[in-house]
Amino acid sequence: MPERPLAERLLKRVNKAIHEYDLIGEGDRIVVAVSGGSDSLSLLQLLQMRQRSVPEKVDLIAVHVYDDAGPDERLRMDLEAWFQASGVEYAFGPLEVPADEARPLTCFRCAWHRRKALFLTADRLNCSKVAFGHHADDLAETALLNLFYSGRLESMAARVEFFGGRITVIRPLVYVPKEELTRFAQASDFPPPPPRCPNSLTSRRTRMQAILQELEGDHPGARSNLLRALRRAAKLRMEQ
Repeated sequence: MPERPLAERLLKRVNKAIHEYDLIGEGDRIVVAVSGGSDSLSLLQLLQMRQRSVPEKVDLIAVHVYDDAGPDERLRMDLEAWFQASGVEYAFGPLEVPADEARPLTCFRCAWHRRKALFLTADRLNCSKVAFGHHADDLAETALLNLFYSGRLESMAARVEFFGGRITVIRPLVYVPKEELTRFAQASDFPPPPPRCPNSLTSRRTRMQAILQELEGDHPGARSNLLRALRRAAKLRMEQ
């Protein structure tokens, strides 16, 4: 198990995001999107830990989207064993790709289909919220992507409603840096991660990760300053 001070520090940051953005409330049924990577499994474990310390009645359901056309069977079996050992409710959703769509999928289309599968599974399970494991570094990288390629100082929001509020995406890890999540995962008994997507080696996001690491090397507060600028920009947009 992760060391207690680290777990408590991460939970404090998770609770800050939940309270600041009104992410979780009494009676919520929440799908936790579990890719099999350390970020999503850490989110699930932190939300389970939180359940034991708050008065809110919340249902968590881990959902993994699998691809019958990919090497997902081993991962699916490992995750199912871990879900059962953790005592968490879980479900699997198929990645449904039209027969006439070319493979391998682009990053955009893969993400689109996986999100669609998550939303359909959430609706089937009567869940109104879907929690993603995007962390502070993901937000900073997305901000750089939008800045360099679209000329916008924007990133992923902590809370976004879809379909007239029928499904709400929440990101409780927005204040948690990747470095601390990695330490948490290393101390946890998680199953082996899925194979790295080949596209990740040459993607724009990978380039942004390298830029952010270089900036952090020159000035350790670079990521925090970028995230602070994002919050200020979002606040200004709301006030206009």
